[in-house]
Amino acid sequence: MDFLTIPKRTSGNRTSGLTSVVDFGTPLGELNNILVDYGHIIDIAKIGIGSAYVTPNVKKKVDLYKEFKIKPYCGGTLFEKCYYQNKTPEYVSYLHNLGIEWIEISNGTLEIPLQERLQIISWLKKDFRVIAEVGSKDADNHMPVSEWKEEVRLLLEAGCEYVITEGRDSGTAGIYEKNGTIKSNLIHELLEVADAEKIIFEAPSPKHQMYFIKEIGPNVNLGNVKLQDVLVLEAQRCGLRSETFFLEASECNLL
Repeated sequence: MDFLTIPKRTSGNRTSGLTSVVDFGTPLGELNNILVDYGHIIDIAKIGIGSAYVTPNVKKKVDLYKEFKIKPYCGGTLFEKCYYQNKTPEYVSYLHNLGIEWIEISNGTLEIPLQERLQIISWLKKDFRVIAEVGSKDADNHMPVSEWKEEVRLLLEAGCEYVITEGRDSGTAGIYEKNGTIKSNLIHELLEVADAEKIIFEAPSPKHQMYFIKEIGPNVNLGNVKLQDVLVLEAQRCGLRSETFFLEASECNLL
């Protein structure tokens, strides 16, 4: 029975209000149990870092996510490893064999020139839905705001479905300071050059998630969400936690 007035959430095969989880090796049986209850509030699943390459029964895991209408993809670190070893064509074949339709192009560990990444995206977007990531995993790499804005703009213009803002699973790099503080000025600057619906903000903790919900709205795209936090995040989006308690039903759209 629905009797509360809460922010309206996007639903179904949504393109905004996305919850993108990170899977760092959840066993198949445990994953199935999680998805039975919470699969309807998960949209994308990243098989974290390069772990897909050593995940037992990875094809079964990919198929399980797809069974619940969740889009699986491999973490950008695996792409970077293949790029570094000149194995990108083999990586493409690997993804095709797994039935994965999404690919992440990142430079969180390697410094791949932007123009080269744009060329790779131009090549891959014929066969995949491409997600690109902006920002470094190195907390000491202080990328100017102007570069963030330019990369986001050009990556979307190149045909990426979404751009991910790097935050790591610890929330201590990229769009975050070393101590986990959000670079709020950077976030506002990025929203000047890109539609919030096209950005997935990595927000690994409830504290980070609540910031984006309050700043952008309940239907903000959030990534690097831990599987065990999925229900808590949905409650936050619906104004069912103290920090988001006063969200209005009218705030269903991104600001």
